[in-house]
Amino acid sequence: MTTEHSPQLRAAARHIGRRRFLTVTGAAAALAFATNLPGTAQAAELDAAKITADPFTLGIASGDPLPGSVLLWTRLAPDPYAADSGLPAARVTVRWELAHDERFTRVVRRGSATAHPELDHSVHIEVGGLDHDRVYYYRFRTGAWISPVGRTRTAPAHGARVGELKIGAVTCQAYHDGYFTAYKHLAEEDLDVVFHLGDYLYEYAVDAVGGARKYTDRRLPAHFNRETVTLEDYRLRYALFKSDPDLRAAHAAHPFVVTWDDHETENNYADETPENDVPPEEFLLRRAAAYRAYWENQPLRLPQKPEGPDARLYRRVQWGRLAQFDVLDTRQYRSDQAYGDGWQYPGPESEDPARTMTGAAQERWLLDGWRQSRATWNVVPQQVCVAQRRNVPTGVSKLSMDGWDGYPAARQRLLEGAVATGADNLLVLTGDLHNAYAHDLKLDFDDPASRTVGVELVATSITSGGNGADKPTNWDAYMTSNPHMRFYHGRRGYVTATLTEQQTRADFRAVAAVTTPGAAISTVGSFVTEAGDPGLKPA
Repeated sequence: MTTEHSPQLRAAARHIGRRRFLTVTGAAAALAFATNLPGTAQAAELDAAKITADPFTLGIASGDPLPGSVLLWTRLAPDPYAADSGLPAARVTVRWELAHDERFTRVVRRGSATAHPELDHSVHIEVGGLDHDRVYYYRFRTGAWISPVGRTRTAPAHGARVGELKIGAVTCQAYHDGYFTAYKHLAEEDLDVVFHLGDYLYEYAVDAVGGARKYTDRRLPAHFNRETVTLEDYRLRYALFKSDPDLRAAHAAHPFVVTWDDHETENNYADETPENDVPPEEFLLRRAAAYRAYWENQPLRLPQKPEGPDARLYRRVQWGRLAQFDVLDTRQYRSDQAYGDGWQYPGPESEDPARTMTGAAQERWLLDGWRQSRATWNVVPQQVCVAQRRNVPTGVSKLSMDGWDGYPAARQRLLEGAVATGADNLLVLTGDLHNAYAHDLKLDFDDPASRTVGVELVATSITSGGNGADKPTNWDAYMTSNPHMRFYHGRRGYVTATLTEQQTRADFRAVAAVTTPGAAISTVGSFVTEAGDPGLKPA
């Protein structure tokens, strides 16, 4: 098993420097994996009848619901922990069906797609011409094998009046930190769509017993016990994560809208700057591999397919006149973290107005989208904490340089932009922090009487950070130091929210433990924010 990038990519790296040159050099083609895409060298076709083991071990998924359209995903892997997934380097025909009922007595669409070896035998099927605002069921077939049944739905028509929308928000699922029990419960929730806010994957090594899972009935292959760097590494790591039955159940139950944070590539990278001191061209090879594997393994549409080390992941999903979702990417375009990252005292470097969290193009796109929005709720699913988080009540406090606290000018443009564009009822969905928070978003966080322009719901992790505690050790310090912080809880789980034209109700759901499987779930906090009256109130 290789621990090196492919020779084509290695050769390309010798001819490139910074990413701005990639679009104008011959090396760009190699870096964009043009030598390894379907059609460049036609692979033979495999007789699917010769597949002798279940190829749907990684489950099925749907994503990015649009009016009249769904996106269906699967990846064939009879042997998911093998580098070739148990398949030869050949094309495989996959058939799919979409029906009104889970018994498939009323099939409304069917077709076939090709699972190419160059895309690790993944398929992304965009099905159009469907009814708006309707639930559908789907499944795949290849050879003698039939996949599990998935449930998905289309979005309402743009401009349609919608009475209610139920969403979930999840984030941060370190395999080595415990079991994905929260996903089992998420699969049983009555939801229309789930937003994944980043850290779907972790690049860190996973030992033979699965870290904190402490397996006694299996041994994981040794190739998982190293950090992911190459395309093969990332593909295999997705196979490990997606082999979890609770994660597969959640994907089968609900359509997902996904966005990445850092660990899908490398901890706390910023644009083309890696965490560790490696040449930029070397890191961009790694980023290209990570982005490629991400697209292959997620229910994403064609516009999100990466080109080399770049991918347009920020995008907009609308739910009639009730909600507009502006999904951000706060990792790919950001300025490097100030003062070497971590928790630091703010100063001229972090407060430089030229610093950006989103990049100029994405920032303009967001503000333009708000300006044109006619939705009751303007929802922003994104990665890192927007609200200020001080750790001392008086004087100058250290702040997280990786969150929006490390980019205060960019945050001010965001919040003032919401006011200037008339983005009413701003609701930010956030991940990253491994704890649950609820924040009022202030125009001036240093003035508790300042205008509240929206609210932020921070989903706790699925597993990252281990079992956690109801009250983390810094609970008193945080709640005293941040009067806009309405809630802080340290167990694992997720958040659900029910949106109506009158209000949004958020319920924070948590499990008691993740280091042992099967924990029960409970609601540990509930809040409402009313349309036209920004701010959180206990439900």
